[in-house]
Amino acid sequence: MALPPTIPTSFVPHQNAVPRRFSTGFTSAFGLFSYAVLGIVFLLALGILFYGRILAADKSSKDKALFAAEKAIDAKTIENFVRLRNRLTSSETLLGGHVAFSTFFSSLEKILPATVRFTTLRLSLDSAGVSKMEGTGVAKSFNALAAASAAFAADGRIKDAIFSNININRDSSVSFALAATLDPKIIAFSP
Repeated sequence: MALPPTIPTSFVPHQNAVPRRFSTGFTSAFGLFSYAVLGIVFLLALGILFYGRILAADKSSKDKALFAAEKAIDAKTIENFVRLRNRLTSSETLLGGHVAFSTFFSSLEKILPATVRFTTLRLSLDSAGVSKMEGTGVAKSFNALAAASAAFAADGRIKDAIFSNININRDSSVSFALAATLDPKIIAFSP
């Protein structure tokens, strides 16, 4: 028996066509955020790649310029610069060790009261490089001698000042002997 032509011999059942709804829940927002972060990271990676290439090209050009500058240097010029540096270093050493008492004398003139004067003054430098001052002098009065002692103590560059052999003369002046150590800065050469 033959089936009528309008009846199919097989069929696939239709699924219920329920429209899908987009959910705008947490997972969709998180996915969108993740894609945005991925895009930013990708752009940063490209930026770093291009910046690295720019730096490499800049380094290469500077290396070439340095190489050209090194080739342009004359050996005689270098020799002259080395000689000049050695001469400047040795002159600095010589001037650093040079003793100049002019600073000491100008400081002594400012420190010492006008009523105190030296009759003899001996400056010496021992083998250890310590400079010493020994002298004799006359002060108008004992108070003037005390003022000189206080001035030496206040200045601090004439150290360990010891006044000895103090005698009062007939004209009421005071004669004395002085021994002191000098600060190296007061006798060092300074331009």
